[in-house]
Amino acid sequence: MTDLYHHLQLFFKELKKTSEKPLLVVCGPTASGKTALSLQLAEDFNGEIISADSAQVYRKLDIGSDKVSPVDRQRVKHHLIDVREPDQTFTMADFKREATHAIQAIQHKGKVPILCGGTGLYISAVVDNYDLPEAPPDPKIRAALEQEYQKGGKEKLYEMLLELDPVAASKIHPNNVRYVARALEIILKTGQPLRPQKANPLYSVFKMAVDWPREILYDRVNHRVDEQIQKGLFNELKTLLAEGYSEDLQCFSALGYKEYFPYLRGEKSLEACKEELKQNTRNFAKRQLTWFRREEDIYWISPEEFLTLTTRDRITS
Repeated sequence: MTDLYHHLQLFFKELKKTSEKPLLVVCGPTASGKTALSLQLAEDFNGEIISADSAQVYRKLDIGSDKVSPVDRQRVKHHLIDVREPDQTFTMADFKREATHAIQAIQHKGKVPILCGGTGLYISAVVDNYDLPEAPPDPKIRAALEQEYQKGGKEKLYEMLLELDPVAASKIHPNNVRYVARALEIILKTGQPLRPQKANPLYSVFKMAVDWPREILYDRVNHRVDEQIQKGLFNELKTLLAEGYSEDLQCFSALGYKEYFPYLRGEKSLEACKEELKQNTRNFAKRQLTWFRREEDIYWISPEEFLTLTTRDRITS
């Protein structure tokens, strides 16, 4: 028995003494092996998986979001994948509401819910039971923020957030334009600082992540991006644009899509866009790692134990 499974057995044994409901969380940076691990856990502990990925909610964004394969979705039931069209919005409040519903449905069947993904804010919304402000997208505010972005770039938006709500700004990376803009939108719409309030936890949570050395994680990232390109990532984007979807949509802010727009506009070579995608993905993995490292309740799995559990090293999300 591996160390992880020993701890999980103790976790479930303790829960039998109480009425608390279990929730397993597989988190960590991109390309760290979350999908392979969650699939194995689901099979070994009678679980179903809830995706905590802000891109996998969109239909047709399969390669760029590194969506779980249809074969694996037949192997284990997944939730919150393909639940929105590319031109629809999906907020953190949407995720919390729909993930909570999925967790309850899984528990009703007597199974173990497994929340799997690298979007730290989504995971926190569920695990910490945040009371999130309901602020539907506002086209006028978004248009105004877009104008500010065109004039001053991401730095201008972040300066606005720092001025309006420095506490919220301290929790969002300046490069994460989508989250900065959404925070500004909520603040401007509600007239209140962005202060999600923690309520009483709904579940007893066991979090885990794979502890890859930084250089190996970056190699995995590069390999994963190469695989996405070989599978036809660029053609996936061109198909979506040919179907009439605008490059300004929320879904295209995800890694793997926005990097190609300079090529389509004739501003960069295709190779330069590919290299930028690799660099941006490595930077994203670094930010994710920083986010999860600050959480004290994560069980960090050694690479050796991960490979033992998953039987073979699969480059996956």
